[in-house]
Amino acid sequence: ITVVTWNVGTAMPPNDVTSLLHLNTGETNDVDMIAIGLQEVNSKINKRLKDALFTDQWSELFMDVLSPFHFILVSTVRMQGVILLVFAKYYHLPFLQDIQTDCTRTGLGGYWGNKGGVSVRLSIFGHMVCFLNCHLPAHLEKAEQRKEDFATILHMQQFEGPVANGILDHDLVFWFGDLNFRIESLDICFVKYAIDSNVLSQLWEKDQLNIAKSTWPVLRGFQEGPLNFPPTFKFDVGTNKYDSSAKKRKPAWTDRILWKIKPPSKGLGTGGHRPSQGVLSVSQLCYCSHMEYTVSDHKPVAAIFAVQFASKVDKPLVEIYVADEWSRPEQAVVRYKMAVGFHRSSWDWIGLYRVGFRHPKDYVSYVWARSDDGERCLEKQLWVSGLQVMFSEEALPKGNGEYILGYYSNTSSSIAGVTEPFQISLPRSEGSSSTDSSGSSSEEDDSTLVLLAPKSPWAPKSRSPSPGKMKRHRSRSPSLAKFQGLILRPSSRDRGTSRSPSPQSRRSIPRNIPAIHLPQEELGHHGVKSKELGQAAESPEGSLFYQTVQEQGGLRHVSADSSLARADPRNLGLLPALRLEMIDQALGWRRESADQGYYPCRRMSPTSPPGSGTSPKEGNSP
Repeated sequence: ITVVTWNVGTAMPPNDVTSLLHLNTGETNDVDMIAIGLQEVNSKINKRLKDALFTDQWSELFMDVLSPFHFILVSTVRMQGVILLVFAKYYHLPFLQDIQTDCTRTGLGGYWGNKGGVSVRLSIFGHMVCFLNCHLPAHLEKAEQRKEDFATILHMQQFEGPVANGILDHDLVFWFGDLNFRIESLDICFVKYAIDSNVLSQLWEKDQLNIAKSTWPVLRGFQEGPLNFPPTFKFDVGTNKYDSSAKKRKPAWTDRILWKIKPPSKGLGTGGHRPSQGVLSVSQLCYCSHMEYTVSDHKPVAAIFAVQFASKVDKPLVEIYVADEWSRPEQAVVRYKMAVGFHRSSWDWIGLYRVGFRHPKDYVSYVWARSDDGERCLEKQLWVSGLQVMFSEEALPKGNGEYILGYYSNTSSSIAGVTEPFQISLPRSEGSSSTDSSGSSSEEDDSTLVLLAPKSPWAPKSRSPSPGKMKRHRSRSPSLAKFQGLILRPSSRDRGTSRSPSPQSRRSIPRNIPAIHLPQEELGHHGVKSKELGQAAESPEGSLFYQTVQEQGGLRHVSADSSLARADPRNLGLLPALRLEMIDQALGWRRESADQGYYPCRRMSPTSPPGSGTSPKEGNSP
């Protein structure tokens, strides 16, 4: 397990972080998981609004760099400028379960999130592990405040489930971040002399965290490797020189990585959990800073750990069987079986991923993992076998490439089973572009894209496995960046109703999905069927509907078959309802269409019920 902490000081990401993640060494092949803790990511209001639309640039950078090495984003959590990302090799995903996140604000008496802690906890091969990224109060004299804030974080963060409800209840805890502990007593001249002379040991006994580990009960049991690297704070930005400003801050090891193994206990723990602490061992293989990064006044710190368990859960909850190659559409059959303890959901789905995918929602296509008799079988036998689904020919990527299938559990918000990479070799049809995992694009410049994301942060919780914001797991991808010249404009909505499709409505999507309302005779005249309108709505992002309106022969009609309609804007579920339109075409077309009587003037609200639009005599709202 590699752990990285970096106070980035609101800076933009550097171009390359391979050395920070130790990706340019032979150690990469042996690393199974990577946890990255960032502090002081730019969180000004304009930046936060942009990050709400798209993934923040730091998270994008790490996903881009790690995905070629088969690392997948397992979970992420953000509290203003404090971010925690946890990655793992794709073949470990079925054994990473019970993933939950939490955050605690300690700034301004607990009302502001510039200081505090964020955490990701999960079960790794049956053992409970927690990653805790903290940003504690600054300044030499605030040591007691740092202790109180850390105790508050440990007390406030609680997780659901029968075991490991608190942070210190986990079998293994990694605590890291900008902990802001300073060097006491010694003046700045002696500190710099010790650094220049490479006699860092003379500074260790005056380090506040080293003193606290032996005097504060809250830190009992936490371990840290030797500080054989220079203090990581404070530098002049863009250089490796310590603070030369008028303040002349004393260098300090503010950025730290510690770990704690839960003491062994006798017998069975809460909920029948057999503790593994007595047979768990942790060895720190590396603990270093990276002086080559100069974008911040802090230097990043990395540590590599070897964690050894005496036992592990090595049977996935879902086993997937697939042919070695799909060269014909009829070969796209997926067979799978589920363990008896697996809690399946009607919203579970099987995703098709290109090798090198970035996160569990970064699929090429999907199919619902429905089973009518699966529930009855689960009660009678250890494994449910014989279940199968099939990908339609339209959902399959064309061309040659390596792919992976993964069973996504909506209950646990994680992948419960994966396959080994297999080959897909399907001929490209003439005039059609190949499907790519990064999404589809459209060549029609004369289109209006209507994206309706009814799931808002304050709306009732939806059961749809939307790639948008979830309670315990979220990841986003900047799909909107491809649509140039678009305007964002909020649309009215019913705040008390969630329009994520229920299992019943998923089978028969109504044709009057709130969008651009055309009269039924116009729809029939242009050959648009209700079935086509429903196809665009049935997706694992259940709460996201989209259609395209294209121009043909001076009139417009809705199409569910264009490449733009098949584009998968999978990560807007966390937004209020939005309408994205080409400025010129959208406004001009509406005026022209209204004047010529193509359709009655109606309100363009995503939540307007059928027939609720006003007639031309009653009003002329666009």
